[in-house]
Amino acid sequence: MRGPDVTWYLAVAGFLFATGALGVLLRRSPLIILLSLEIMLNGANLSLIAFARQQGDADGQVFALAVMAVAASEVVVGLGLIVAMARRGLELDVDKLSTLRG
Repeated sequence: MRGPDVTWYLAVAGFLFATGALGVLLRRSPLIILLSLEIMLNGANLSLIAFARQQGDADGQVFALAVMAVAASEVVVGLGLIVAMARRGLELDVDKLSTLRG
């Protein structure tokens, strides 16, 4: 039992990436933008794993794990910044955040 063809995985990965890109472009909340970036990274990981499955090696899977580790650290830093901004009473609107101030 081989499962679906690689093109199905790539179609789902493209849909995930496009959904994440629309979320980044259309939303103004930094939390929603971070979630959309995670959806884009998951789409890219799915395509890496699909190609690794097609080739029969584990290189794409190892690289996908590395991308997941970087994405987890990105979420930690991003959520820390969002919580710090919310505690200071700053407005959480990406369009109004033009510079980072200390």
